[in-house]
Amino acid sequence: MFSLNSNRQLAEEMAKLLGCELGKCSVNQFSDGEIQINIEESVRGSEVFVIQSASEPTNTHIMELLIMIDALKRASAKMINVVMPYYSYARQDRKARSREPITARLIADLLEKTGATRVLTIDFHAPQAQGFFDIPVDHLTGIPILSAYFVKKALDDVVIVAPHNGGVVRARKMAGWLNAPIALIDRRRPEHDVSEIMNIVGNIEGKNAIIIDDLVDTAETITTGANALLENGAKAVYACGTHPVLSGEAVSRIESSALKELVVTNTIKLPEEKRISKITSLSIAPLLVEAIERIHNEKAVSPLFE
Repeated sequence: MFSLNSNRQLAEEMAKLLGCELGKCSVNQFSDGEIQINIEESVRGSEVFVIQSASEPTNTHIMELLIMIDALKRASAKMINVVMPYYSYARQDRKARSREPITARLIADLLEKTGATRVLTIDFHAPQAQGFFDIPVDHLTGIPILSAYFVKKALDDVVIVAPHNGGVVRARKMAGWLNAPIALIDRRRPEHDVSEIMNIVGNIEGKNAIIIDDLVDTAETITTGANALLENGAKAVYACGTHPVLSGEAVSRIESSALKELVVTNTIKLPEEKRISKITSLSIAPLLVEAIERIHNEKAVSPLFE
């Protein structure tokens, strides 16, 4: 198992749980910024797992991963399993307007053509992105981990809130874990990263509302949603999401918002400046380790996401 630069802390935790050491490799740059990778041990005939999230700086981490896959293929690795906790460029999964790219398919093609034989990821922005691959894809979800955290908090009068129309299925899954009703924030997006709340569907008055999303990027969706829920009678508002992208002014928005707490996982490494008291990070390592053990021992992975 090898780790590149995006989230070595997660990879080290996974290696400890697996009872192994991370493979030796160096990731450097030439003076002009080109990435140089050297695998410092034999991988001939081996089943290899490469841990790399496509987090910020996104393009650099994607290029690191592609170059590593190429190096492993040329070193005669038998199987190259890409463990990509956060799969970026997934929001453009269709042509919403004329002359737009489908970047989710582009990244899938790059991984596949470079030599990856399997992809293991968590919470695609749209689950149907699995269809962009012609190699096996194991698509896990962070919902059980996030749900278990709120079960332990033992909040009363809980309602699970989908922050937009596309999040209803996710909200229903979490509601099943917490045995709670769901509500929906009906909103429209006139532009990318801009949203306007139109209405709130469902009973949220006097309840502890939990907003669930797959990723938290600018945090505008969850913070404006929290304000709207409180204005419409919610007792308190929590939020959760698998991927803490937290770009731009996201952290300051969360800090000054009406949110009680934002719960995320460590699919993306949180730098020190983003670790504020309102943000709780849960480890995804045990889930990934169990999936890796099942893949290596040729056991079904489906129990982890059914």
